[in-house]
Amino acid sequence: MELRTKNKIDNNLEIKIEPFRSGIRKTNPHKHHKYMEIVYLFKGEGSHTIDYDCYQIDQPILFFIQKDQMHHWDLKSDPEGFVIIMKKGFLDNSTDKDLIDLIGALSHHPSLQIKDTVTINQLFELLTKEVKAIGPYQQGVIEGLLKALFSKFLSESSPKLENQSNYSSTFIVFKELLESGEKVINSVNHYAEEMNTTPQNLNTIVKNACGISASAFIGEYIIKEAKRMLLYTNMTASEIAFHLNFKDSSHFTRYFKRKVEITPVQFRNA
Repeated sequence: MELRTKNKIDNNLEIKIEPFRSGIRKTNPHKHHKYMEIVYLFKGEGSHTIDYDCYQIDQPILFFIQKDQMHHWDLKSDPEGFVIIMKKGFLDNSTDKDLIDLIGALSHHPSLQIKDTVTINQLFELLTKEVKAIGPYQQGVIEGLLKALFSKFLSESSPKLENQSNYSSTFIVFKELLESGEKVINSVNHYAEEMNTTPQNLNTIVKNACGISASAFIGEYIIKEAKRMLLYTNMTASEIAFHLNFKDSSHFTRYFKRKVEITPVQFRNA
């Protein structure tokens, strides 16, 4: 099945903030090539799948969908909430380092369980009005409200774990080792040794869980992390290469281009 690419924002806009569409129920897996999406729901039931992870919607809840991430909805009741669609151009036009740092911090969490809905709802109501206004200071107004909103998200929340009921305990341990380590090790043998199993057994477990080999799963995670850091942090290619355990930036660049077909710099500037 060909994966659909959706575009929900006009070409002349860099940011869009509006209520979440109440008619959404079940969508096919798709991705957004030109922007990231932040979805906040305070009503609704069902699930939301991002890449291989399925999250039950225990509202109020926040979802951070990175550019080019696959996701789809399976909602059982009318949702209520808000959505922020943000192109990279909006961040490129910002000189506010704190805002960029907050987005980088949020990008670590595909989903957050929210505690304080009153203030967050008020900030969203303000943002839906201000984003449509025209004036010389509107970028600063919107950035200030976004900083308040994102700070509230991070201070009044806890990470939401994906639904792991369909995964074996060994796969869950492997995934946690991969995602929680200070550095990513691009080696099935390494994680198999950490888990006291064989590479062949680990490969079978990962294939049963998500249909690809353990090596491919590690590779997809490395590329996902590289894209996240390129888009939502100010880290240099050398710093990203070090964080992802490449021997140098040129090795990282060759690996990234082989997987994505463009260089990290081209991806960051696209």
